[in-house]
Amino acid sequence: MKNLLEAARKGLDSFSNSERKVAEAVLADPEAVINSSMAALAQAAGVSEPTVLRFCRAIGYEGFTEFKVRLAQSLVTRGAYADLEVKPGDPAEAYSHKIVDATIDMLMRLRHRLDAAAIEAATDLLSRAHKIEFYGMGASGVVAIDAQHKFFRLMVPCVAYTDSHMQYMSAATLGPEDVVVAISHTGRTRELLESVALAKQSGAAVIAITAPRSPLAELSSLALTVSIPEDTDLYTPMFSRLMHLVVIDILAVGLALRGGEPTQSRLRRIKRALYAKRTPKEL
Repeated sequence: MKNLLEAARKGLDSFSNSERKVAEAVLADPEAVINSSMAALAQAAGVSEPTVLRFCRAIGYEGFTEFKVRLAQSLVTRGAYADLEVKPGDPAEAYSHKIVDATIDMLMRLRHRLDAAAIEAATDLLSRAHKIEFYGMGASGVVAIDAQHKFFRLMVPCVAYTDSHMQYMSAATLGPEDVVVAISHTGRTRELLESVALAKQSGAAVIAITAPRSPLAELSSLALTVSIPEDTDLYTPMFSRLMHLVVIDILAVGLALRGGEPTQSRLRRIKRALYAKRTPKEL
């Protein structure tokens, strides 16, 4: 994970034109921004105050105050402890600590930014579904497979597809009582978007677990957005995959709670059945 300044610099091309003006003003003089009001930053960037707030949210912060706090922290740590990005030459202890620390930070950000109303709405859709299909490719495919592993225990027919052709063919067979959960870090994978569009044409509801304001978020029936500033140009997505796994766990637990005692009883039977597959513990 990069610090705030690096995340802002990396995201310049993904911001709207007005948000980019705010980012450029911050990057030009971050020290001044720490002591500025939202109105002052808006004036310096030549935009409105709501645009400044949208920029703060686009980069992963709830408001301007939280943004300034993290900006100050980024400036303090910009020296010897520049950021949590793994660099060539890092020893095992350094990159291990960076990955763990960055993961903890991302989990806390996810905790504070989860939309409880959206979680409830997604659980409503899943609880009424006759069939649930999980779509994901690459690292997101791992999340889709994990989702199938959890949801099949909850008395709902489900399947995970990680191949774009299988996704597209299956999407054509769906109906109004089915739900697709589409998972993508960027929300811009063309093949996934095509399958999601076809699923909606077929009448299915689509829940997206993806980046805010992405094409997938806009196309879905309901988006559970996860803002993860990470560099995927070189490394396989790490933090987004972990955050998406957590969101899947949240949805699975929510659905299990809706199922009440019958679901709890089934889960206990599954757990007991698994005991027979294990070797005895050594005394």
